[in-house]
Amino acid sequence: MTENTINLGNLLLSISDAIDIVNRSLSSHQMRTAFIAWQMTESAKMPKNTKERILIGALLHDVGALTPEDKIRLHNFEENSLDAHCSRGAELFELSPLLQPSAAMVRYHHKPWEKWMGATIADPDVFDSQLLYLADLVERLIKRNIFILHQHEKIIQKIIARTGSEIHPDIVDLFVNVSKREEFWLDLLSPRLFSLLLHHGPCKKTELEIMEIFSIVPFVRSIIDFKSHFTATHSTGVAECAYHVAKLFGLTDKTISRLKLAGYFHDIGKLAVPNAILDKPDKLTKTEFAIIKQHTYFTYSVLSTIGGLGDIPEWAAFHHEKLDGSGYPFHVDRTKINTGSRIMAVADVFTALAEDRPYRSGMQRSEIAKILANMAKDQGLDKRIVELLLDNFEDIRENVREQQALVHAEYNKLVS
Repeated sequence: MTENTINLGNLLLSISDAIDIVNRSLSSHQMRTAFIAWQMTESAKMPKNTKERILIGALLHDVGALTPEDKIRLHNFEENSLDAHCSRGAELFELSPLLQPSAAMVRYHHKPWEKWMGATIADPDVFDSQLLYLADLVERLIKRNIFILHQHEKIIQKIIARTGSEIHPDIVDLFVNVSKREEFWLDLLSPRLFSLLLHHGPCKKTELEIMEIFSIVPFVRSIIDFKSHFTATHSTGVAECAYHVAKLFGLTDKTISRLKLAGYFHDIGKLAVPNAILDKPDKLTKTEFAIIKQHTYFTYSVLSTIGGLGDIPEWAAFHHEKLDGSGYPFHVDRTKINTGSRIMAVADVFTALAEDRPYRSGMQRSEIAKILANMAKDQGLDKRIVELLLDNFEDIRENVREQQALVHAEYNKLVS
C-alpha cells in the first residue's frame, strides 16, 4: 500500500464492521459469516476470484436491512419477510462495479435449497447463495454468552439436520469438513478476526487507487443515508456543498476530490445510532444526545482503520468540532482544525439546515444565512468559509438540490 492506494480488504472489512456496530448482539456478524464462507471456499480449493466474490458478498450481505432495528430482528430470527432485505441488498450491490459480481448471492442468501426448483449446485449463483445461507445461519445460531467449544457440536448437528431441505448436501459436507477443527471455531470468535481476514483472506493483495473508491460511493452513501427518509440525501448534499466551496476556495483538484469523498463518508458513524433517535420529532434528551455524539467518533475510527486515506478521516470526522474547542467528541480547536475540516463543518450545517427534519421543515435562505453567520461570530465555524458560501449561496444550493433530487429518486425506488 502506498500513499495513494488502499487495500480492498481493509476497506470492505471496515465498512462491514461499521454496519455491525449498532448493537452488541450484532457485533461482527457479517465478518464472522464471511470467515465461515471463506474457510469453506478454502476447503473446496476454489479459485481466487470465487473466494473474493464470496467473501465480499458475505462481508456485506445484510445491507438491505436498512435500519438497526431491522438488522436486530434478522439476527434474532424474528423477521418473517426475508425477501425484501435480500432484494434491496442486491440492488445496493449492483450500484458498484466492484460489488456487482456478489449481488446474486446476496439476493438469494435466504432461499433454501428446496426452493431452487430444477437448479444445480454447479451454478455459481446457486453455490454462492447456498454457501452464504449456511454461513449466515451458523453465525446466528451461536449463543454469545456460551463458550464456543461448549456449543459447537450442537450447531454442527443443527446444520446437518437441514441437509437436503434447506441446504444442499455438498455445502453441508464442506461445512462439516472445516468445522471438525477446534481452531476454526476459536478463530471465528477471536477478537483478532479482522486482522486474520485482512492479512490472510483473499483480498489481502488487492489494492485500489483512492479515486477508485468513488466506484463504491453510491453503495456507501446509500447504506449510511437510506436508513432514514429524513437523511436519505444528506451525505450527497454535504459532499456536493464541500466540493463547490473547496473549488471556490481555490484548493487543488486532488484535495477537492478527496473532500468530496470525505463528505460521502462523514456520517458512516451514524450506522451506530438507532432510528428511534434519528427520527424523533421532539428535542433529544441529554441521554439521547450523548448517543448521537458517538457517531463522529465511529466515523474517525472506521476511516482511520482503512489506512492510506491521508486527511480524509479527520475531514469526515471533525464536522461537529468548533474553532473554540467546544465541539464534540474530540474537542479540538482552531489549531488542529485544518481547512478541509472547516469546509466540511460548514457544508454539514448548511445541508442540515436546508433539509426537512423530524422536528422542523427545511429552512429558507434568510434563516440559514443568519444561523451560519452567528455560528461564525461565536467561533464555531470559519468566517471566511461561511462568507464564501453565502456569497455563492444560490449556485451552491442549486447544485446541491440537483444532486439530492437524483439520489432521492434512487431512495424512493429502493424502498417502494
